[in-house]
Amino acid sequence: AFTVGLYVVMSSSMLVINKVAVTYMPAPAMVLYAQLATSAMAAVALHHLGLVETDALDTEKIKKFYMVAFVFLGTIFANMKTLQYANVETFIVFRSSTPLLISFLDYFFLGRELPNSRSFLSLVFITLGAIGYVLTDKEFAVAAYAWVCVWFIVFAIDVVYIKYIVETVPMTSWGRVYYQNLIALAPLTLIGIGTGELQHVLAGSLVDPSDEKPFIWTMESGVALTASCVCGIGMSYSGFRLRKEVSATSFTVIGILCKLGTLVVNAMIWDKHASMAGTVCLLVCMVSGFFYQQAPTRSILKPGTVEDGSSKVTS
Repeated sequence: AFTVGLYVVMSSSMLVINKVAVTYMPAPAMVLYAQLATSAMAAVALHHLGLVETDALDTEKIKKFYMVAFVFLGTIFANMKTLQYANVETFIVFRSSTPLLISFLDYFFLGRELPNSRSFLSLVFITLGAIGYVLTDKEFAVAAYAWVCVWFIVFAIDVVYIKYIVETVPMTSWGRVYYQNLIALAPLTLIGIGTGELQHVLAGSLVDPSDEKPFIWTMESGVALTASCVCGIGMSYSGFRLRKEVSATSFTVIGILCKLGTLVVNAMIWDKHASMAGTVCLLVCMVSGFFYQQAPTRSILKPGTVEDGSSKVTS
């Protein structure tokens, strides 16, 4: 209950905070860089204070974990780019359409049963709601939908692959936070240099390509960036704890239900949100998620073994 509650709070807040951050500081790579660096430093600092246990850097663990960092980085960067060009609801609705795909990946790669009839209908209605939203989106933007499609593909890999690593590589949750964020810093630095964001942010002269307004450091941009870093720490930790405790599909569905809080916060702070018809479609996605039931682990029989009722008999 604690893990789910913490993840709900972090996930509900993170999307809106990131949207605010990239609005005041239109440099997604640099916002993400600050979040990763802060999370990695927090894991080390809390370990040295004796508050948590963080795995020390180990060559074998790095070899097994580096792909997690790259997949995670791809997911979050595509997330940031989507939020730079689209409203929060556009991202949420694509997020809501992922469980149907994840449920099949859960079956083929992670040993879960396929969803039962109730859960399958739940996932179908989630997907239909997502389609309805796209058809009613009055702020359709090619750049936004291009990035959200990239995110969709990378996210599906992210959920399944990271779940596999969490199950097969023994580490503490804070150790995973440390490894993931630290390893991802190197490629993200190259991205920041390649896009020119790093140089411009350090010089305080970033230009927002959407409206050509120059970026300058302000109290608002500093507060938004700080809030996103704090939330990023909580999101990293709670995400790894939850991934360990539930299936990949359940993790995805819980993430969708968290977005009810996101919608409320987003509607309260500004007018960058969807039309009424789009919001209704989005609510269909999210309400449908409440009817999803986690599929059990699939039992795999050994050769020469037959199943008789609840017992197994070896021939």
